[in-house]
Amino acid sequence: MSLISETTGTPINGYAPDFELPGVDEDVHHLSRYLEKFRAIAVIFMCNQSPCVELYLNRLKQLQADFQDRDVTLIGINANDANQHPDENFENMKIFAANNQLNFPYIRDMAQDVAESFGASHTPEVFLLDQDGRLRYKGLIDDNADNSEAVQFSYLRSAIDQLLNDQPIEPSSTEAIGCTLKWRA
Repeated sequence: MSLISETTGTPINGYAPDFELPGVDEDVHHLSRYLEKFRAIAVIFMCNQSPCVELYLNRLKQLQADFQDRDVTLIGINANDANQHPDENFENMKIFAANNQLNFPYIRDMAQDVAESFGASHTPEVFLLDQDGRLRYKGLIDDNADNSEAVQFSYLRSAIDQLLNDQPIEPSSTEAIGCTLKWRA
């Protein structure tokens, strides 16, 4: 499979692909069930070995804590190919989630079809969905991966606030940075 180009995947205001994927908590996670419970769902394509994901973990956990009482959840999805990158396998995901005390679900997209349907290309990359399952924002978490103290604009936090306040989301997309998603050969 080749890298996903900008023209593929779920467009802004398009409906996100439903999924039914296993989580490190031993449950099966269905997007439709999250849509029944939450006003906003931030799907974050992430992985166990990305230095950029590592830089963002505490910020993601803080976002989950800040918004959990406002009908918002984050969902981490690992779609990296574990055949070429064994550190990304399901058992290592469980270790990663425990070691980092993730406070949001971490699920496995082994077939990579969910990542492909979303149009994910990097880790971390965010896809913010409204309660109808429509994509409202995609891209960066904030504008400074290297230094949380130097963030000028928190794109995901702002998009969630705008969504919860029924405002247009500006910007609706940014160019994700980080490690490229590891596609099957």
